[in-house]
Amino acid sequence: MKTGFYLKEKNAMRTLRVKQPALLLVLVLILVSSVAACGGVGVAPTTSPLAPASVMPTPRPTFSGDEAYKHVIAQTDLGPRPPGTEAGRKTGDYIIEQLKRSGWQVEAQEFEYQGVKARNIIGKRGNGPVTIIGAHYDTRRQADHDPDPAKHTQPVMGANDGASGVGVLLEMAQTLDVAKTQREVWLAFFDVEDNGGLDGWDWIAGSTYMAQHLTVTPTAMILLDMIGDADQQIYWDHNSNPQLNESIWQTASKLGFAQQFIPQYKWTMIDDHVPFAQRGIPAIDLIDFDYPYWHTTQDTADKVSPRSLERIGRTINTWLEQTPP
Repeated sequence: MKTGFYLKEKNAMRTLRVKQPALLLVLVLILVSSVAACGGVGVAPTTSPLAPASVMPTPRPTFSGDEAYKHVIAQTDLGPRPPGTEAGRKTGDYIIEQLKRSGWQVEAQEFEYQGVKARNIIGKRGNGPVTIIGAHYDTRRQADHDPDPAKHTQPVMGANDGASGVGVLLEMAQTLDVAKTQREVWLAFFDVEDNGGLDGWDWIAGSTYMAQHLTVTPTAMILLDMIGDADQQIYWDHNSNPQLNESIWQTASKLGFAQQFIPQYKWTMIDDHVPFAQRGIPAIDLIDFDYPYWHTTQDTADKVSPRSLERIGRTINTWLEQTPP
């Protein structure tokens, strides 16, 4: 088992051990500033509202891991999905279609990064204070952590690192009782997260762009990343809000998921929650970084467990429906 604090890779070294919290804060500020200053993210935001389905569907009463897994398969059937590719665009189109079928108001946030056309997607529903539940949908274009050096230039399928979080969000769109939440819920799908350290790209560009262009201040942001591993272990992240961490983990424990939601600090992640946290929004990262297939060609759908998806989805749905905003 790994010990110490870790950052999601930003350069040629995939995992960086950090022993000084003060150094970590400096690294976080530098990273976010560098993404904000990058010439690729300078286009005025284009947010296009898209009409919801004409008939409001009736939500299913219970979150289904099997249904969430179907969304994982739908994504991996498209192949690797890096930003700017046809498969990446089709993935975004699939997300929009599923949100509209579930009766959510959809907005597409178009922008450019390093000359590549990118698109964040937001499904909105409900009334009240805004809470964002997010996941990235792009995949890494090079498997530079693969144990076989000959495969380092091959693309990553991203079944867990990307598709698992999206699968949970799309099943939430079908099952969350938004009226019970007393919130306006945003399901946010980020582009351009996972290609940092390649050809001068930074990490978390899509979420940084969204956070920079917020016109409201959400009360909370919850990120779902790499949460489908069959050997699921979700630890606290040092860059996450402690009170929100405790609240979510308490909900998981009440649902019988204490074995998977471990209330101990283990990671220090640079991930899509950081740009929101930097703006004073309580934000957390639900991530299982004990995943041996991360950024390898083996991050395929057979590594993702429907039961793991279900634990995450039931926890977040229950927390939203039972915790006052």
